[in-house]
Amino acid sequence: MHRVDNWVTRFEETFLALLLAAMTIVSFTQVVARYGFNTGWGGALELTRILFAWLILFGMSYGVKIGSHLGVDAFIRLLPQKTFRIIAVFGAFCGVLYALILLYAGWLSLFGIDVSTSFRQTGALGYWHFMFQRGFGLDDLRYPELIQETFGTQDRVQRWVAYLMLPIGLALFGFRCLQAMIAIIKGERETMIAAHEAEELVAEHKDELKD
Repeated sequence: MHRVDNWVTRFEETFLALLLAAMTIVSFTQVVARYGFNTGWGGALELTRILFAWLILFGMSYGVKIGSHLGVDAFIRLLPQKTFRIIAVFGAFCGVLYALILLYAGWLSLFGIDVSTSFRQTGALGYWHFMFQRGFGLDDLRYPELIQETFGTQDRVQRWVAYLMLPIGLALFGFRCLQAMIAIIKGERETMIAAHEAEELVAEHKDELKD
């Protein structure tokens, strides 16, 4: 598990850095092209929007890893330690359940819950598979002519390419919630949230406030 955690962490950090760098480069070159040369790339805005969505989906799992998601625990802190841990475990379990339902809701039918069999209504995997089968293109983002001629691709970038991050991001989020739940059970972690960020910031900079 520790080796898997290290690999996933490196993957998340590397991909997050690449996404931030790509967004910065695309936005900067677009501004220079627009105001410096009165030209620009029509797909820049859509690409930046997609990269930002990927950043959010990757960031939610990494936020669980480093404990940066904010939450309120004023009430459960008043409870006995054993009850507090049970609720903390339940909260992490809800995160796992949330990720599984959004990833693929079809498994709920095993418990007698009516779920539509439509690809578009069985979660991120079903929606991505629907887009992959149809091959719909994005609105403005297009493949360079060189790629089109070399590989014989269609003009516009397929939507399934952009939406691939949905199942990947949710799978990573579910993994991190499961990891947090195990850590709470073992006593290696209190909660899945960072509820005292403001207090920690004040304590960290108290000497600076005196100056």
